Amino acid sequence: MHNKRVSCYFLSAMFAMVASGVALTARAEQPIMITVTKGFGLSLYASDLGDAKQMALGDEGTLFVGSYKSGSIQALVDSNADGRVDKRYVVAKGLEYPEAIAFYKGDLYVAEEERILRFVDIENRLRRPGRGKEVYDRLPGKTNKSRRAMRFGPDGRLYVAIGAPCNVCEAHAPFGSIIAIDLESGSSEQIATGIRNVTGFDWAPKDNKLWFADLGRDWMGDRLPPDEINRVDIVGAHYGFPYIHASSVLEPAYEKPKGLKVTTPVFELPAHVAPMGLEFYRGEQFPDKYRDQLFVAENGSWNRSSKIGYQVTMLTLEDDSISKRQTVVSFLDGEFPVARPYDLIMAPDGAMYISDDLKGNVYRLFYKENTSEESESSEASEQQDPNQ
Repeated sequence: MHNKRVSCYFLSAMFAMVASGVALTARAEQPIMITVTKGFGLSLYASDLGDAKQMALGDEGTLFVGSYKSGSIQALVDSNADGRVDKRYVVAKGLEYPEAIAFYKGDLYVAEEERILRFVDIENRLRRPGRGKEVYDRLPGKTNKSRRAMRFGPDGRLYVAIGAPCNVCEAHAPFGSIIAIDLESGSSEQIATGIRNVTGFDWAPKDNKLWFADLGRDWMGDRLPPDEINRVDIVGAHYGFPYIHASSVLEPAYEKPKGLKVTTPVFELPAHVAPMGLEFYRGEQFPDKYRDQLFVAENGSWNRSSKIGYQVTMLTLEDDSISKRQTVVSFLDGEFPVARPYDLIMAPDGAMYISDDLKGNVYRLFYKENTSEESESSEASEQQDPNQ
């Protein structure tokens, strides 16, 4: 990671409240460092959320957070708009891996095992949400390997990403695909296939094309295969898994069927950065150069000899291609991960929420300076104590 145009925030006081005892004891003599691009600030929005995974934002600003392991959905409310949660509610508990959630027209949708549940008028029923009503029951059986994500598209359909149930295998549909469900009729359409593990996708503001991140397989070494950023130009296109990883890495265990046309990635990320969350920035709080650009939550590596990822990056788009990748927030302090960013979502005021499935936090990324843009040659950095 380059150190150009960054601000270093020493958050030892803040993390003394939220870090695990082991990690805190191991580094008691050293402050924990999070690196944030100059002009931005990072604050702790909420903590103690279990393994905070995917998020959804209500019309009235309620932030919903799903947890994979705890089986719960929590609702977070900042009633006095001070950038810190002061009310929280448990919408549901005892569910089977409810990490995939979505909000649409007042209702919260939750994927659980083979079905999707709807919690009606949820923001007006946070104290007594009641049981979710089943609205779809044809998802494939859940496995520990198969991850899910869902989001409503511009066409009003519910898009669901269903990961492959393996590290590498020939998975049967709808495993390894993104589908779009019309909840009124129950009909579904396969939007993309040949994917491995997609938990982040979003539509480009300019043309409503669907972009998604896909994680490469494990156990091919530190540098292979690259993780992917893909775009859906043709509905139903195949993106290579398990036969070809990224643009050209052949899978030794499976031979590509003759005649299969594979769509290659728009952009290749380094191997094992694990791009979990995607979000196009549609707000006005960040400077102009960040607007309509693609933000990526890189969850970080486990299958690698040294750590990589553990950051939020921005991909700059020019003419439907990605011209640059830059770090906005780094949660990696040397070889010590302070957090594992999982999902990104816009806040009502134009800030950005970042979920952390390592310590169960949600962070708020905001722009705090009204200064002119720095030149590319600037090497300036600053160190600040946010508790002052």
